[in-house]
Amino acid sequence: MPDPGPVNAGPAAATAGSNLVLRLVSAAVLAPLTLIVTYLGGWAFAVFWGAAAAAVLWEWVRLVRGPLWIAAGIGYAALMVIAPVILRADAQFGFQVMILLYAIVWSTDVCGYFVGRAIGGPKLMPSVSPKKTWAGVAGAIVVAVLVAQCLGGFSSIAIAVIALALSVVAQFGDLLESWIKRHFGVKDASHLIPGHGGVMDRLDGFWAAAVAALLIGVMRGGFDGAARGLLLW
Repeated sequence: MPDPGPVNAGPAAATAGSNLVLRLVSAAVLAPLTLIVTYLGGWAFAVFWGAAAAAVLWEWVRLVRGPLWIAAGIGYAALMVIAPVILRADAQFGFQVMILLYAIVWSTDVCGYFVGRAIGGPKLMPSVSPKKTWAGVAGAIVVAVLVAQCLGGFSSIAIAVIALALSVVAQFGDLLESWIKRHFGVKDASHLIPGHGGVMDRLDGFWAAAVAALLIGVMRGGFDGAARGLLLW
């Protein structure tokens, strides 16, 4: 029997291409908005992440079933706004630490998406997310070191270690959400962001990395100097 693969490849390729275009358009809108709000800080930043947390909680409630899962979602959404707001509140280093955090999470996602699909590589957790590889970690380290040098000449070794840790944590945040969706038989948290699915689908890695960054920063610099504690070694 002739191999039907090439016949069916057309529609699949077209769908993948359309999804990629949607992802790029959404990123072109959301990334600059995020950077502008981060630069402004204050109430604009708090409202921005508060809205993101509200959207995540709405998606979570639609996704899960049971009181304990709802309670977990409230905590999940609360950390979505608490972690970035505390980090950004550092008057001297708040903006820099958020830019570095974005650089790590975004480069992890971009490298994981393109490099992982182009050349593959070791899988993070195939049973939960078959396409997720370690490809984003190396890219995150390189990008983080370059960004940190542009922001203020922080220790390259320290930033590389931080980037390694936060990139891995971000990917496990992604895997956590993938596991939850598989548990409840859902592909996307919602369809609020074209090409990306829901807000939770877009921010699962950021959530995990931001919480980890906050914990490290607070342990070293306290709540008033969390960003300083993360950046200065």
